[in-house]
Amino acid sequence: MLTFLSIKNYALIEEISLTLERGLTVITGETGAGKSILIGALGLLLGDRASTDAVRTGADKAVVEGTFDVSAVDRIDSWFRANEAEPSTELIVRREVSSKGSSRCFVNDSPVTLAQLKELGDILVDMHGQHEHQSLLRAETHCGFLDDFGTYHKELSEYKEAYALLGTLAARKRSLHEREKQLKERKTLFEFQLRDIDAVAPLENEEDLLEAELKVLENSETLSLTTSQINETLYEGDASVRDNLVRVRLKFEELCEIDAAFADSLAEAKSAAVIVEELAKFVQRYRSRIEFNTDRLDEIRDRLGAFTLLKKKYGGTMAAVLAHRKQIGEEYLLAEHFEAEIARIDADIDAARSSCGDRAQAVTAKRRDTGKRIEKEILTALVDLGIAKAKFSVTLTHRVLDGESAHALYIVAGAEKIAALPNGVDDVEFFISTNVGEEVKPLAKVASGGEVSRIMLALKSALAHSDKTPLLIFDEIDTGVSGRIGQAVGLSLNKLSKYHQIVAITHLPQIAALGTTHLAVEKAEQNKRTVTRLRKLDGEERVREVAKLLSGAEVTDAGLKSARELMRAAKN
Repeated sequence: MLTFLSIKNYALIEEISLTLERGLTVITGETGAGKSILIGALGLLLGDRASTDAVRTGADKAVVEGTFDVSAVDRIDSWFRANEAEPSTELIVRREVSSKGSSRCFVNDSPVTLAQLKELGDILVDMHGQHEHQSLLRAETHCGFLDDFGTYHKELSEYKEAYALLGTLAARKRSLHEREKQLKERKTLFEFQLRDIDAVAPLENEEDLLEAELKVLENSETLSLTTSQINETLYEGDASVRDNLVRVRLKFEELCEIDAAFADSLAEAKSAAVIVEELAKFVQRYRSRIEFNTDRLDEIRDRLGAFTLLKKKYGGTMAAVLAHRKQIGEEYLLAEHFEAEIARIDADIDAARSSCGDRAQAVTAKRRDTGKRIEKEILTALVDLGIAKAKFSVTLTHRVLDGESAHALYIVAGAEKIAALPNGVDDVEFFISTNVGEEVKPLAKVASGGEVSRIMLALKSALAHSDKTPLLIFDEIDTGVSGRIGQAVGLSLNKLSKYHQIVAITHLPQIAALGTTHLAVEKAEQNKRTVTRLRKLDGEERVREVAKLLSGAEVTDAGLKSARELMRAAKN
């Protein structure tokens, strides 16, 4: 929900700040006071295109900022992931428009693109009236509303899994066909390179092992001489370290007989003697294994030379050579057995397509049942809103593919290929007729602006439990209605506010009386300039505003009395 809104230097607004609450917020004001400016500022915050005309004369930039509590908005998680943003339960959204024409967007002080802002706006706010945030007027959103209303999430999830598998297999086959010509052209080259590498047949880590062995063989004379010297010093020479340590140990034993304080030193002397003896044994064993093998030396040098040639041809390192061998080996086998691989994938695709088709049919059946339920609920709501003779239908169609769509994902129904879509095989669209004798037409083509708003309200009321948009804004939803119908509109908005935060701009006292919060838009003169202000009304101020809506600019005692009665009735 929108918890705070700040507007600075936007059109006639110099500065407005207000805290919004849950429930139904009504906004009233005289014609020309600036209600449309307020809606324009909200549209700007939600990703509408900016214009320098929006910047107040004399100001450097217009700034609109809103704070949204998104702790209960499930769909916001996908936006965070898609935009690699840090998840948060509160979003501060800011839009700045420069008088020079530049525009900047921020979410929690991090810059975002206009497209990202618009996507976020569509998640957070649905604006109905004379603006573009009318998701129910976009046919592409109807399937989502139907699915949210329904109770077939399991069937839909199973379809999506089958569709994903079908898509993966189809992409694999497409990739193979795209590579077919290249594979066949390069098969001879692959065969030559495989023979070239396999003639040497290098093993993983073999080069490192050979280089280590080569180093030992090339330095065998040094190793033999040095180990002999070490053995002489440690063990076999006159006054060797071992003999000297034995003498030291004996001295410590004599001292220990006199004073036990030498016990630790005696133990260390014995330990040192053991260490020296182990060193000597290791050196003796190593020296006994030293070979002066010139044949093995030549063999290693020849093999490392072969490795060098391979590295020059295939990547610069033996790891690259082995990786290249693996890759071209797979490519060669694929080229050799291409038709068999295609046949195997075709069999997998047929199985996946059959599974996808079965699951698509299950989803379609559920959607048809759900569509009938929505039709009944919306027709009932339209009667309450003064559209008594309406017809409303939920249509499900599918796309039949022709030969030009060979690579499209599809299921088979009889002799037809039906396009498979990420959410099923159905194109869902809402149709309506509000006049007797007229056939239903696509919802987007409904002519009357007043009817559009009421139809939106009826749809939102029917979908209240499933629609996840936290804030709904209705701009002059009462156009063309009055009296009893106006009260019905107000009651419907009030009921809808149990599931969404509602902001409604209205001229009707019946709706204004039902608001949990009442804001008044006013035009005033300040420092010889016209400004638009927004005030929260309480108590008698609110009574007078409702009375103005009832009786006009001149508020009478009778008007005040009627306003109080209307507000009292609204509470009941």
